[in-house]
Amino acid sequence: MAERDRIAVQTAAFDVGAETARLAALDRGIGAIASFVGLMRDQNNGDAVQAMTLEHYPGMTESALADIVAEAHGRWALMGTTVIHRVGPLHPGDPIVLVLTASAHRGEAFAACEFIMDYLKTRAPFWKHETTASGGRWVEARDSDDNAAARWNR
Repeated sequence: MAERDRIAVQTAAFDVGAETARLAALDRGIGAIASFVGLMRDQNNGDAVQAMTLEHYPGMTESALADIVAEAHGRWALMGTTVIHRVGPLHPGDPIVLVLTASAHRGEAFAACEFIMDYLKTRAPFWKHETTASGGRWVEARDSDDNAAARWNR
C-alpha cells in the first residue's frame, strides 16, 4: 500500500471533510477527488431494519481492501485513496463506508471510486446481521453486486 493511501476498518464514525482535506493536501497536481459515502438504510427486502451489526475478520479484511486499492492503482493513475469501513453496531442513517479517490482528472477518479466500491461489496470479508421486528437475520450477497463487479473483469 502506498503512503498516499489510507485504509481503515473501525468502529468510530469518520469525518468526510477531514478525510477529503487529507487527501487533497497530498499533491498540488490533484485535480479531482471522487467520493462515495454508504449509509445504513432503514429498509431491506421490504422489512424495516432497526439496527445492524457489521463483522469482519481482522487482518484478512484490511488485506483484501489493500488488494482492491492496489488493483485500482494498476488500472488508473491515482494519486491517493482512502477506504474506511465501519464495523460493530450501526443504526439507520449511520455512515458505513467511505471511498475517496484522487487523480489529476475526474474520469479516473470517478471510475476508480466506483470500481473500489464494486469490488469491496463482493471481495472484502464483511458480514452483516440485521435486527428487524421479527428478529435477527444475516444479509445475503446480492446478485446485483456480483453483476456490478463483473463488468470490471478484463
